[in-house]
Amino acid sequence: MGLLAGSTVLLLTIIWGTCVIVGKCDIEDSIALDSTDTRGFSQTGSGISTDIWTSYAARIMVISVIPFVIVQLPQMLNSTSGRHLAVLIGLVISVCLLISYCLYQIFQPWIQKRKLEYIKHKHVILGLLRHLKMRSLGKLLKDNGEPDTDVIRKLFATINENKDGHLTHGEMTALVVGIQFEEIDLDHDDAVTRIMADFDTSRNQLIGEAEFVNGVSRWLQGAKRSKDQGGDAGAHTGDEATEVVENATWIFVKAGLLLLLGALIAAAFADPLVGAVDDFSTATNIPAFFISFIFLPLATNSSEAVSAILFASRDKRQTTSLTFSEIYMQ
Repeated sequence: MGLLAGSTVLLLTIIWGTCVIVGKCDIEDSIALDSTDTRGFSQTGSGISTDIWTSYAARIMVISVIPFVIVQLPQMLNSTSGRHLAVLIGLVISVCLLISYCLYQIFQPWIQKRKLEYIKHKHVILGLLRHLKMRSLGKLLKDNGEPDTDVIRKLFATINENKDGHLTHGEMTALVVGIQFEEIDLDHDDAVTRIMADFDTSRNQLIGEAEFVNGVSRWLQGAKRSKDQGGDAGAHTGDEATEVVENATWIFVKAGLLLLLGALIAAAFADPLVGAVDDFSTATNIPAFFISFIFLPLATNSSEAVSAILFASRDKRQTTSLTFSEIYMQ
C-alpha cells in the first residue's frame, strides 16, 4: 500500500512539476506556443497547455479517488462500527470502476489513437527529411551538427515550383504524395495539414522561405536529439508505427502475455519484497511505511520518470498532452 500510494504521490508531485518546468512555453491567449520559451518563469506569460483529452484523463483520475474517500469516512468521523461496511462498499465501487474503465478504453480508445497519430506524424517527418536529404545539393547538417540553412533554402527553391516565394497546401501535398509511405496507412491530407501547422507560424496558410528553413531546422534538431537519446530515431519511429498498424493481432497476444508475466512476477516477489523492507526497516530504525512510501517509488519509477520528462521537454502541446495523460491515467 505504501508503494502504491508513494508512486501516485511521486507522479503527481515531483514528476508532474518537473514536466511543467521542462515543458513550459510562452503563453498567448491561454495557448502555449510550441518550441517557444523566451519569457523565463513568468507566472502569466509562460507555462503549458494541453488538449481536451488530457482534461478527461484528469477527471477520470479524480473519480478513481472515490473508493479511497469512502474507506476513509469512518476514520474521519471517528466511527468504529462502520469500518467493515465502508471497506466493502469501497471494494465494490473499485471493482465497478475498474470494469468500467476497461470497457471505456475498449470503446473509446482515444489515448491509443493519440499515440498512433503522434507516431505517424513523426514517421512523416523522418520520411520527409530523408526525401529532402536525397533531393538536396549537399548535406542538411554541417560538420558541427547544425542545420545548413543555405542548403535548406536551395531545397525550398526546388520545391517552390511557381517561384512565388511561398509553398501552398497543394505543393506540400504533391511533395508528401511523392514520398509514398507504403508501410503505414497514411492520410495524406491530414499529414500535410500537420506539416503546415508545424511550419506556418504566420498562420496565413502559406509557408514562406524563412518558415520553411526554421521548420526543417527544428525537425533536424529534433531528429538528431532523438538519435542521440535512443539510437536510430528514424528506424525506431517507423518500426513502431508499422507494428501498431499491421500487427494488431500480435499486439493483443503480446499484451496478454505481458499481463500474465507481470502477475506472476508480482506473485513471486511480493512477499520477499515485504520481507526485505521489514528487514531494512529493522536494521536502520526507519519505519517500513516510510521506506515503501519514499524509497521504493523512486527506484521503481525512475525509468518512467526520465521518459516522461524527456518527452515533455520537447516543448510541444501534443507531447505535453500525451505526457500528462499518461501521468493522470497511472
